[in-house]
Amino acid sequence: MKTTFTTVASLALLLFLGSFSQTKAQPQQDPSTTTLLHLDSIFWSTYNLCDLATMENFVADDLEFFHDKGGITLGKANFISSVANNLCGNENFKVRREAVAETIKVFPMYKAGELYGVIISGDHLFYNQQKGEQEFLAGVAKFANLWLLQDNTWKMARVFSYDHGPAPYQNSRKAISLPVGMLSQFIGEYDGPTAGRLTIQQEDSALILLTNHQKIALHPETQNRFFARERDLTFEFISGNGKAASKMVVRENGNVVEEAVLHQKK
Repeated sequence: MKTTFTTVASLALLLFLGSFSQTKAQPQQDPSTTTLLHLDSIFWSTYNLCDLATMENFVADDLEFFHDKGGITLGKANFISSVANNLCGNENFKVRREAVAETIKVFPMYKAGELYGVIISGDHLFYNQQKGEQEFLAGVAKFANLWLLQDNTWKMARVFSYDHGPAPYQNSRKAISLPVGMLSQFIGEYDGPTAGRLTIQQEDSALILLTNHQKIALHPETQNRFFARERDLTFEFISGNGKAASKMVVRENGNVVEEAVLHQKK
């Protein structure tokens, strides 16, 4: 079934920080910046793998994490506890973070000619995966983070995560042409355990899906599978003994989210 974002508290932990690992090298970098590139790469490996024991080595004791949806998290202990209970608290649900390489910027911070910190900013994407299902792009956000050199060790000290939103969908499916007469075999009302009554109608040379809340045009990808352009939704019609469809399988992000059977009128 479809996996949505977890609670706001969980989301606050999923959409944060930036990555040096996918940032192009900049001229005249302080040697310490190269060290941070390596450290950041390790950190994001631990993040994606939920390796909390290693992850906490990168976080300052007085961490301040600001989120435009989930509020403020103060201190390393609270941060690690929240990650353990949310992001890494469900073995059947995984999140993978990926930076948008072309958006990442690195700003060294100096005092009296010595590097004391680095600000990282940019965009990043997050992919969700339910156990046994396909991974899908779930969200996008902006970030701005401050790493500080504390007792000769680099620590993430301040984190800003903001402008959260759903990931933009880019349709890559291609519609084919079907004879208008073929569409009549898919028309009808289908009952699903989750969505309830789904109505398929024909308007001119196109199929239309009607629900209680919306009207969606369906475009043929094969002779019995249609797709929506607005979201990654497909509708596969399964025929019974006769020619007409008796079942409609709905998939989102490649995962089955509904199996609706043709309503039998009494």
